Amino acid sequence: MFISCCSLSIPELNFTPSLINHNSQVLIHQNRSKFTALSNKVQSFGQRDAMQLGSSSKPRIRNCMIQSFEHVNTLPFSDYKFSRMKLFKPRYEKSSLFSGDSLKSSNFNGSTLRSEDLGCGESERNRDFALMAKTVMSVDNLVEIGGNEGMSRGADDYDAIVIGSGIGGLVAATQLAVKGARVLVLEKYVIPGGSSGYYERDGYTFDVGSSVMFGFSDKGNLNLITQALAAVGCEMEVIPDPTTVHFHLPNDLSVRVHREYSDFVAELTSKFPHEKEGVLAFYGECWKIFNALNSLELKSLEEPIYLFGQFFKRPLECLTLAYYLPQNAGNIARKYIKDPQLLSFIDAECFIVSTINALQTPMINASMVLCDRHFGGINYPVGGVGGIAKSLAKGLADKGSEILYKANVTKVILEQGKAVGVRLSDGREFYAKTIISNATRWDTFGKLLKGEQLPKEEENFQKLYVKAPSFLSIHMGVKAEVLPPDTDCHHFVLEDDWNRLEEPYGSIFLSIPTVLDSSLAPEGHHILHIFTICSIEDWEGLAQKDYDAKKELVADEIINRLENKLFPGLKQSIAFREIGSPKTHRRYLARDQGTYGPMPRGTPKGLLGMPFNTTGINGLYCVGDSCFPGQGVIAVAFSGVMCAHRVAADIGNRIGWK
Repeated sequence: MFISCCSLSIPELNFTPSLINHNSQVLIHQNRSKFTALSNKVQSFGQRDAMQLGSSSKPRIRNCMIQSFEHVNTLPFSDYKFSRMKLFKPRYEKSSLFSGDSLKSSNFNGSTLRSEDLGCGESERNRDFALMAKTVMSVDNLVEIGGNEGMSRGADDYDAIVIGSGIGGLVAATQLAVKGARVLVLEKYVIPGGSSGYYERDGYTFDVGSSVMFGFSDKGNLNLITQALAAVGCEMEVIPDPTTVHFHLPNDLSVRVHREYSDFVAELTSKFPHEKEGVLAFYGECWKIFNALNSLELKSLEEPIYLFGQFFKRPLECLTLAYYLPQNAGNIARKYIKDPQLLSFIDAECFIVSTINALQTPMINASMVLCDRHFGGINYPVGGVGGIAKSLAKGLADKGSEILYKANVTKVILEQGKAVGVRLSDGREFYAKTIISNATRWDTFGKLLKGEQLPKEEENFQKLYVKAPSFLSIHMGVKAEVLPPDTDCHHFVLEDDWNRLEEPYGSIFLSIPTVLDSSLAPEGHHILHIFTICSIEDWEGLAQKDYDAKKELVADEIINRLENKLFPGLKQSIAFREIGSPKTHRRYLARDQGTYGPMPRGTPKGLLGMPFNTTGINGLYCVGDSCFPGQGVIAVAFSGVMCAHRVAADIGNRIGWK
């Protein structure tokens, strides 16, 4: 989906042998005697040394798992702080970072490490020897580079293992950790976030996916990102986006979706004055659904006690949602609107939410985003979207749980039909009372459970839904003067033919986050993140030379279209360009065929066909964009909240969680 979880272009990151920055060295030097004593204890933990300190001025850490991190001065991305949510004017330059936490370590290999050994805070649980540095180490410099040679079952098993650190997985993990659960998140890549992560090139900090953040305001019940951060004691500075998206459509139709609902309606009805009543009626129904959702405490719809309690408190709102659950946005729009071009505009509104037209988009999903952009507004996190995942990962560790990077899960382990653990590509195994997969359902059941019989529920799901398309993405740095003054942050371009809306390469979504936060790019430059839908089949079977040439050719065509429509001279202004295909998405995000969630085979009955978090396998749960309620930042965060609540309801009471 365009607005919430799309596009990726992340070439492999390079890491230096020394994994500790200057600030870490100073701290270690000051505590050398304690680290030396600790190092002697560590020798018995495994065949390899866990730490190599010696007399070198650049000590290294080996065989460790990073539990928590916060940047110091190594990357401009780190220049954000956790503080009260504030609204900043666009073109924010710099912000600061809190620091002051110390080092923590612990192990699960039979030896007890006292906090006094490090001269710092209380030791945390961990399966390996772990060094946890909250302010002196960088997430980019600290990745898991080793580990134990295999895990044995025991009393120290985790309560939950989460496969993947996308927003849905991190929300589920942090919600469980807050309840007192011991959670281990296993992330294939070297940083958290998945399609909501970031990467750096030549002084630019690029969002992996969309820069449009829903659910990130300071009011209501649908600000699920804000709530997830607050639950683990993290708050981020944000910059309000005055325009959610600027549409550039056939027949020279130009529509800005303003932050203020009244301004948006005024602009839209000025283009379609004969449909004013229809516009107000359709969006009015969206508000009816949004207000009903916003009045409820959002938890698992699979938990009967919760459902009964909500219905008892808010019967009218619950009945409203039940009425709209099987309905699609296109059907509701056609009740009130007759103008074909306006209906096509509604299709475009839904397409950037779900990569499908309004007739296939559940009305509840459409309402969440079409109203939240006005209720709480779109707010961009200072320092980039990747800061959300970094903050959640930090909060997870602060609650005593763990996240392990470069941990490629290849199998969910079953015992007597129950999911009990996972196996990594390097042979290590971890066990837990519950397993939560943040992979797509196709990856979960087709790869992680390869060879197992597909549960009936999954068979039914795959009969109703196919994999949504992937994306071609272009991350660019350009000279600032190529953009006209007051350029909007987000644009959707469909030049000549409404029928090309859903075709490969037919429409273009463009984000320019430096319009809001100029610190993301070198001075005098902007970031352009361009993406358009396409399928992986279009990129398979090519020799490397032909594959590279095709990427350049298609990117040139897309850039030429933007140059002709929006920014004359764009091509000559390019200072940096990197292109990702669906194969890139598959490689780095472990998404089957680079897909982003499910797409209905035909016209769905709203959300009725979407699976929830539980699966046909005992102990296995799913979370993310291939679960109810589907794609989008709000939707996957909602999925994470629901999953955590369901897991807690299933096993929490009998193991003494909060």
